[in-house]
Amino acid sequence: MTPPEPFPYQRYAPWKTWVEAGLWTLLILGNFAGNSLTELMELWRRGAGIPTWEPLVWEGSSALVLLLLVPVLAWFTGRFPLYWHLWRRRLALYAAASVVLCVVHVLAMVAPRELVYRALGSDYQFGPWLRGLVYEYLKDVRAFFLIVVVMEGYRALLRRWQGEASLPEAAPPAPDAGPADAEPARPERFLVRKLGREFLVPTGEIEWLQASGNYVNLRVGGRDYPLRSTLARVEEQLDPRAFARIHRSYMVALAQVASIEPLDSGDARVHLKDGSVLPCSRRYRQALRERFDAGA
Repeated sequence: MTPPEPFPYQRYAPWKTWVEAGLWTLLILGNFAGNSLTELMELWRRGAGIPTWEPLVWEGSSALVLLLLVPVLAWFTGRFPLYWHLWRRRLALYAAASVVLCVVHVLAMVAPRELVYRALGSDYQFGPWLRGLVYEYLKDVRAFFLIVVVMEGYRALLRRWQGEASLPEAAPPAPDAGPADAEPARPERFLVRKLGREFLVPTGEIEWLQASGNYVNLRVGGRDYPLRSTLARVEEQLDPRAFARIHRSYMVALAQVASIEPLDSGDARVHLKDGSVLPCSRRYRQALRERFDAGA
C-alpha cells in the first residue's frame, strides 16, 4: 500500500529550525550592514576622523550578541506568549524583559569591543554607564518589540498553515437533568481551522495528545493540530474510558496502544499501532497496564 503523501507542513518541519536560523541571521546581518553604512556616512559627513573599522566593530559586536539572544527570546515568547487578551497582564513582564535584554546586550557587546581595540593597539571607552545604558535601551526596546512581533506573527502563520483546533461550544444540560445526569458532556468533535477553512475532527480519531507550551498538539492521522489549552483541561473533557494520561506531557487513546515496554528505570515506552513510541512515566505506568490488560 502506497503511504500517503506528506502534508506541506510535514515536508517543511524537518527544515524549520534551519530556515528560522537562516532568516534571523539574514535579518540581523542586514541590519548590521545598514547601521554600519549609516554610521560611517554620518561620521564622514561630520569629518570626525574616526577609522572605518571602529563603527564596524561597534555594530558587529551588537549584531553578534543580538543574534545569540534570539533563541532566548524565542523561548521567552513561547513560554509567555503576548496574546491579545493577555497583553495588559503581560506588558509589565515584557517591559522588564526588555530591560534585562538591554543590560545583557550591553555587557556582552562591550567585552568583544575591548578585545578588538586592545588587539589593534587602541583603547575602547563606553562612556558614562548610566547615560550609555539609557541610550542603548532606547534602541534595544524597539528591537525587542520588533522581534516579538515577528516571532508571534510567524507562529500565527505556522498555526494557520498547520491547522488549529478548538473545542466546539458544549451543549447546556437539559432543564430536567437530575444529579445522576451531572456527568460533564464529552466533546465528540474538535473544530479545526486551516487556511481559512473549518472542518470537524471526530474525537475518536485522535491517536495521542502532547502538551507543548500553551498548546496541546492533537495527533490525528499522523498530523498535529495545535489546540490552545492545557493538557489538564483537555483531560477533563475527554472520556476517561477512551483516553489515559501516561506522562505529564502526554495522553494516549487506549484503542491505539499496541504494547507497553517496561524500562529498568521504572518508566515505560508505549508502542502505538502506527509505530509511534511515547514515553510513560512510572507515575502512570501501573494504571495504564491495568487498564490495557483489562481491555479498557
